[in-house]
Amino acid sequence: MQLNANLQQPALVHAAQQDWIASPMPGVERRMLHRFGDEVAQATTIVRYAPGSHFSAHTHTGGEEFLVLDGVFQDENGDYPAGTYIRNPPESRHTPGSALGCTIFVKLWQFDPQDRAHVVVHTDKMARIDDAQRPGVQVSPLYKDAREDVRIEEWAPQSVLELALPKGAEFLVLSGHFRHGSEDLAAQSWLRLPPGSRLRAQTGDQGAKVWVKLHHLSVMPSPPSP
Repeated sequence: MQLNANLQQPALVHAAQQDWIASPMPGVERRMLHRFGDEVAQATTIVRYAPGSHFSAHTHTGGEEFLVLDGVFQDENGDYPAGTYIRNPPESRHTPGSALGCTIFVKLWQFDPQDRAHVVVHTDKMARIDDAQRPGVQVSPLYKDAREDVRIEEWAPQSVLELALPKGAEFLVLSGHFRHGSEDLAAQSWLRLPPGSRLRAQTGDQGAKVWVKLHHLSVMPSPPSP
């Protein structure tokens, strides 16, 4: 399966307007944003676990990065409530599920193959830092290395933000909304802009809270072999 698989092209999905698609596991449904492959795939997805549902134990050969959007995600390492950001590096293994139900935004097979850093960040406990270069922007850093910069940003109401993206970027609206070009992006809208693009976002009365990932599109690893 290929969906928004050309990383050199912009992509926009208003996921909240999509139907949920059943996964191979009962009670686990998906809204697909980007995919290259079948069940083993380079993918960006919103996944919903019904209460009591789970996946079988499996190894993330290409790594897994996710943000809990609501509910409580669980595996043998602990319970992760809404707002938790997690990176499970290549070759990590777990049995994911949720007793109470949850929704997560997840990216698969997009790590540096040599990355072995396990990261857990409780974003609701983080301070927000004013961005000195962009008035009206507050940043909560999640992860940064030589190939990527992941953060949550809060954009003030009724503001215009411009950002040059020499190495590309992705954005997921967590709350509020903003306008980019002719499109209005609300909660669960996902935008990917390729290297060399420029974001021009105009927020509304509520401002916007946005998950942001920078720089990675110029060094994205190859998707898994069929």
